[in-house]
Amino acid sequence: EVQLVESGGGLVQAGESLRLSCTASGVTFDDVTIGWFRQAPGKERERISCINTSDGSTTYHASVRGRFTISSDNAKNTVYLQMNALKPEDTAVYLCAGPSFCGMGPDAYWGQGTQVTVAS
Repeated sequence: EVQLVESGGGLVQAGESLRLSCTASGVTFDDVTIGWFRQAPGKERERISCINTSDGSTTYHASVRGRFTISSDNAKNTVYLQMNALKPEDTAVYLCAGPSFCGMGPDAYWGQGTQVTVAS
């Protein structure tokens, strides 16, 4: 069974940084696509980034492009989301999903999420 576990969330001030981790088990990690999503209270869940671990290709939502960087360490079965220049509007529960179609496929597995709160 595929399992995804997020970590690294917390409370920071605007302008500061956080690095989230998504560690997977039960899957061949060097050939998956993992998506990072976020959901703020009262808002729909949105996909903010995705990585293909076989070739390292990445995509970003316009709202985070240039501030967030997704990467993977296949030896550790882990995908990271480096978040810089955080804004109060980045406050949300952050979740990762996979292993195909950036977490939007019929076989999607989700982590439990990690809370990110950015104070102004």
